[in-house]
Amino acid sequence: MENPLENLGSKHLIKKHEFVRIIIQCLYSLGYRKSAVSLESESGIAYKSDELESLESHILDANWDACIDCLNRLNGLTNETRASALFLVLKQCLLEYLNRGDDSSALEILQKQISGLQVEKEKVHKLAFGFLSLKELGLGKVDLDVIFNLRNCLLMELEKVLPPPITLPERRLEYLVEMAVWSKIDNCVYHNSVDAVSLYEDHHCDGSQFPTKTTQILTNHRNEVWYVQFSNNGNYLASSSSDCTAIIWKVLDDGNLTQRHVLQSHKKPVSFVAWSPDDTMLLTCGNMEVLKLWDVETDPEKGIYMWDCEGKEIKSWRGLRMPKVLDLAVTPDGEKLISIFSDKDIRILNVGTGAERVIPEEHPITSLSLSGDGKFFIVNLNSQEIHMWDVAGEWFSPMKYKSHRQHKYVIRSCFGGLDSTFIASGSEDSKVYIWNRRGSKPIEILCGHTMTVNCVSWNPKRPHMLASASDDQTIRIWGPNVQSRH
Repeated sequence: MENPLENLGSKHLIKKHEFVRIIIQCLYSLGYRKSAVSLESESGIAYKSDELESLESHILDANWDACIDCLNRLNGLTNETRASALFLVLKQCLLEYLNRGDDSSALEILQKQISGLQVEKEKVHKLAFGFLSLKELGLGKVDLDVIFNLRNCLLMELEKVLPPPITLPERRLEYLVEMAVWSKIDNCVYHNSVDAVSLYEDHHCDGSQFPTKTTQILTNHRNEVWYVQFSNNGNYLASSSSDCTAIIWKVLDDGNLTQRHVLQSHKKPVSFVAWSPDDTMLLTCGNMEVLKLWDVETDPEKGIYMWDCEGKEIKSWRGLRMPKVLDLAVTPDGEKLISIFSDKDIRILNVGTGAERVIPEEHPITSLSLSGDGKFFIVNLNSQEIHMWDVAGEWFSPMKYKSHRQHKYVIRSCFGGLDSTFIASGSEDSKVYIWNRRGSKPIEILCGHTMTVNCVSWNPKRPHMLASASDDQTIRIWGPNVQSRH
């Protein structure tokens, strides 16, 4: 057992030999060859193991028998790993025989050695086909420089196949540091920035770049505002109201919003809006209005309308009444359709296969929202909880978020921030609640509205911008307490 005094760190958990070896690897990978060689000499620790040095010597000298013998004598290899390494070496040996015109030796290697390895048969078949056609292998008669390069490529491939401590995983120090940084970020409840994290100090966000301050109040609606949704590119915000209108707002470069178009064709309160994936179209839904195709100028029937960002109506649908679905969402890849098709059931339908999974909830569900990557979704329940489920179906129970108020009305929540790290929700107590999705208790409670907050939307391209819609007839735009330091 290694002497604890030779271990590093306050808890003596880091083996000095491994630590120095990884530093040497890092120096080589960064191009600091002289420094790497100097550290190897001073420390007496080599980046390459004795086993790898032997393999390198045999390969560069084309001593294939010795190379194969070395691989067969290596301890700690699984049968699969040993077979993969031998296949790489024998393939190089075969190619060099072919290049010299020694077809009989190449054929013997293929028939007696390669064919007996426990590797994918497809690899062997492909190599056999190449043996019959040098053109398929991309090789004709090649010079010694090409052969030397191929041998170096073989060494690099072996370094990827052989396990530690014979070889080191590629860029090991960078990986370890990145994991340490990510761990700090993962434990930072306010982290909401794409900026690189400094290695000079422990990472901690103080919340100053979090959307907790009202930066603008939009008062153009004349009645309760029921729904808000930022466009996918973050350049627009759409809102709908019980005043029977929807409004398209333009997000300016300075972060302020200005009214772009008022959509006034609906005869009843507008309860829902949705953007097309390319943001060229907007879907609006009038409360209790039937889905029909109609021309707004000549056929004033109820329906669902579609506009572009210039306010021009594009299309609407005419047809039979749709099934009663409380809410739905489609994953970004188009493979899964998630719907709330009864008060307490969530249905996840695989659009391609038709397979479906039903998740029952104990309390009535009022709304559904999908994460940006399509891996998770949240549902608001009138039990004053928000539940997060995974789309893949690996979870047996949901993550739960509490403290907001919801009993009588439809309240809508959303994912937001960097990598959909946060969950925001409206509330019947006139506040906006924000959780880091790893914790059940809110990290921020935003005050400002004077009546129920019905819906929230987080700008997908501006992680510091949040919008909320309320029965007080206003939309509030929330931003950081201080100016961004980007």
